[in-house]
Amino acid sequence: MDFKTIIYEKGDDGVATVTFNRPKEMNSTNQQVIDELTIAVNDANNDDAVTAVIMTGGPNIFAAGGDIKYMSEVGPLEAEAFIGKCHRMMDSMANSPKPYIAAIGGLALGGGCEMALACDIRLAADNAVFGQPEINLAIIPGGGGTQRLGRVVGSGWARHLILTGEMIDAQTAFKIGLVTKVVPPDELLATANKYAKSLGRKSKVAMAAAKKCMLLSDTTDLATGLAYEQKAWAFLFGGEDQSEGMKAFLEKRRPQYTGK
Repeated sequence: MDFKTIIYEKGDDGVATVTFNRPKEMNSTNQQVIDELTIAVNDANNDDAVTAVIMTGGPNIFAAGGDIKYMSEVGPLEAEAFIGKCHRMMDSMANSPKPYIAAIGGLALGGGCEMALACDIRLAADNAVFGQPEINLAIIPGGGGTQRLGRVVGSGWARHLILTGEMIDAQTAFKIGLVTKVVPPDELLATANKYAKSLGRKSKVAMAAAKKCMLLSDTTDLATGLAYEQKAWAFLFGGEDQSEGMKAFLEKRRPQYTGK
């Protein structure tokens, strides 16, 4: 597909990269952006050759949230339909058996921050700025921010960021656990690719099981989560990858996983 608002690339190394590509609009999101992101995410999720996905806007800007001009002209029904599309697209990232990495440079505000929250691993350039400033426009985060932010950084920081609309820098984001690594802007994409390739070499079935267990922990009680974890852990012992992983460890070599 000839994308207009994103760049979608798939490498021979199994890494798919989605780059937001509306620089004049600061990579803000509207209907077309979400539609194109949905196509790219679904393709990456369904392509067996893709083992990890990087979401980025490049080293200087990630995404500055929703397109305010577009949103200022919609009514409640269109707004609900639009945010429903956003939810489905981000849920496809979060629920994917494949790992998603956010490589965040520059502004990650509103929907941009929410896009990063839907990823499994968040890496930031030291020029990154994060925030949920929707309250300053008399709205609230609608792309999952009120739900995912607190699960990542805790209720206290989530309430502070969402209710004040304040922005934080990369080092503060690192301190509160919003991102797990901060690097210079010119090292951001290389670092993300390094992680993506490393994740892609791991067992697909173990990766999928780990993600499913952790997602379940967000929505269920501890006893139920532990019961599911027990079954998922034991299930992996019936696969070829578990046998290969432990054999390779004992033989002091890199495992060759087949995803079985």
